[in-house]
Amino acid sequence: MELTLIKVFLPTALAFIIGVATTPIVTHYLYKYQAWKKVSGKGNGYGGGGTPLFDALHKTRDTNTPRLGGIVIWSSVFLTVLLLAVFEFLFPDSVFGKLNFLSRSQTWLPLLALLIGALVGFIDDVLTIRGDGKHFAGGLPLSQRLLVVTATAFLSAWWFFDKLEVDSVSLLGFGELTLGIWFIPFFVFVAVCVYASSVIDGIDGLAGGVFMFIFTAYAGIALWQNQIDIAALSATIVGGILAFLWFNIPPARFYMSETGVMALTMALTIIAFMTDTLGEGEGVSLLPVVGFLLVATVVANAVQVASKKILGRRVLKIAPLHHHFEADGWPNYKVTMRYWVLGFVLAVIGMILAIAI
Repeated sequence: MELTLIKVFLPTALAFIIGVATTPIVTHYLYKYQAWKKVSGKGNGYGGGGTPLFDALHKTRDTNTPRLGGIVIWSSVFLTVLLLAVFEFLFPDSVFGKLNFLSRSQTWLPLLALLIGALVGFIDDVLTIRGDGKHFAGGLPLSQRLLVVTATAFLSAWWFFDKLEVDSVSLLGFGELTLGIWFIPFFVFVAVCVYASSVIDGIDGLAGGVFMFIFTAYAGIALWQNQIDIAALSATIVGGILAFLWFNIPPARFYMSETGVMALTMALTIIAFMTDTLGEGEGVSLLPVVGFLLVATVVANAVQVASKKILGRRVLKIAPLHHHFEADGWPNYKVTMRYWVLGFVLAVIGMILAIAI
């Protein structure tokens, strides 16, 4: 039991230390090459039209704070994985040699999703940085990013269905629901919905804090289900996020942006399914619980778009939801702290449900 706890929690500390140690290097180059948007605002909002309130709130934020801060998160994770693999090679009989959590059965797939999201998000960020308001203003088109998410999810779902013989999901407290071949489109649907929640990245420290608690919950859920490698990976991601947050709390030194949030959302989907029927758990059903803030963000956006299209008026002052609170007079740090409080509570509720049901 002691070795198991060390295997889960030590990588968290390692990822944090590596992230904090390497961030000055990352920051140096981000500021040296002025890795921020050259034109503030969104241009067009959800459902069309301008975004004057958003543009006013972000008039000075977007054009003097670097993007690409998500590099700190995923680089910390991969460097930790590499370091522990080296430990296993050099000290196979010691405690440090038994901490490697890189395994074909549990962590290859979520790490691959993390890598794909990081690389595609990196390209999107670079194009956004190079944009002048006309060329590459929004980075990669949303359709292209969705294509990557969909393709990755489809291949992952096929792997679950064909190689791991998973064709069902657990319904919280109601047993398994067998989907057969429909498991694959359901998997893709969940992946797209989770990625849609990436718009929660918009205020200093907000997305980092929300994802930190979500991955903490899944680390606890996987540990309870004895999926030690997944628990260790989730905890390592938490360590990387904590290193990022050390520099992202207001005023942010950089933004997570697409290279971070795309990596996290794609990895999260895989981890949720890994901790479902494959781990004799409720991973997918618990996702709307521990990730309720993500769900609320997506639903609020959908309502905003539908209201503008159908009724010709907005429900929220600004979408996504957290910007509505800003426009309503909440300081951005108050929005962030309240999301963090809710994120912690939701993570605890999710872990309790995982244990109790």
